[in-house]
Amino acid sequence: MTTSPVIRPYRPEDRPALDDICIRTAHVGGDSRPHYADPGIFPVTFAAPYVHLEPDLAFVLDDGRGEAVGYILGAADTPRFAEAFRTTWLPLVAGRHPEPPGPPRTPDEVMAGLLHHPERMVLPELATHPAHLHIDLLPGWQGRGYGRRLMRTLLQALQDGGVPAVHLAMVTANTRARAFYDRMGFEEIDVPEPGAVTYLGRTTKELDRL
Repeated sequence: MTTSPVIRPYRPEDRPALDDICIRTAHVGGDSRPHYADPGIFPVTFAAPYVHLEPDLAFVLDDGRGEAVGYILGAADTPRFAEAFRTTWLPLVAGRHPEPPGPPRTPDEVMAGLLHHPERMVLPELATHPAHLHIDLLPGWQGRGYGRRLMRTLLQALQDGGVPAVHLAMVTANTRARAFYDRMGFEEIDVPEPGAVTYLGRTTKELDRL
């Protein structure tokens, strides 16, 4: 029986859908498959470790038939998460995605470099926003208010856990995503030499701003 779309906690059987959503939204908000030899590097780096290490902060948009069509994933304590990524997650996946032997020469090697250096997440400028998040929805589910509902769900969970603020890193070229985060009350965090990304943060309180 088909019901209305709903936000619910992640379940292990959502993993294939989670990977698919990540791959189809990873290239400046669009499909990464035309641009990478192995786009599976994206969920291994930006989605699966979150449901493995912090499943209580993983929520999906269910289309009403049991299929996940969007997600929001969080880590409550970024330095702690980066350490667990290094010690617990990386050994599980490094064999399939080896670290590049030198400076990255291809888009895939750039992503593999990120996978193998989780300490990149820990920056002193982000210390006041200890949590971080990733949110993605399939194109047909964007612009319909579901991203707002996912964001509210995670922020409430972080607030309930005593986490005061959250940050994210977004590809600066993804102007559509930036407009969404602006509407969600995120503000830019000044990080020296951020490269191709922009850091944004907000409090987990003031959910009436959503």
